[in-house]
Amino acid sequence: MFVLTIVFAFFSAKQAFSKELLIDAKKLGFSDRQIARLVDSTELAIRDLRKQLGIRPYVKQIDTVAAEYPAYTNYLYLTYNAGSHDLVFPGGAVMVLGSGVYRYLATYYN
Repeated sequence: MFVLTIVFAFFSAKQAFSKELLIDAKKLGFSDRQIARLVDSTELAIRDLRKQLGIRPYVKQIDTVAAEYPAYTNYLYLTYNAGSHDLVFPGGAVMVLGSGVYRYLATYYN
């Protein structure tokens, strides 16, 4: 139901939507392209607006050893559903090599 509320809010607001609405949409998994379609804009315009508003994903690390000892693996993912990074990045840049759905349990048990 919340997803429908977000979609309706975008249709109602068109170009004048709030930062909170954009954050909620990103947390629900809406891409910049999907948001652009809802407000009759372009993906690049939404991306630029998101960056201007400081809405950026956080880098989180998957604990592959079930907290038995500190995990030092580089199983990382990006999410908008967080408040801080799990790692410190000297230089302030992050490069994601490969992406998509990470099926942790399928990987673990195969």
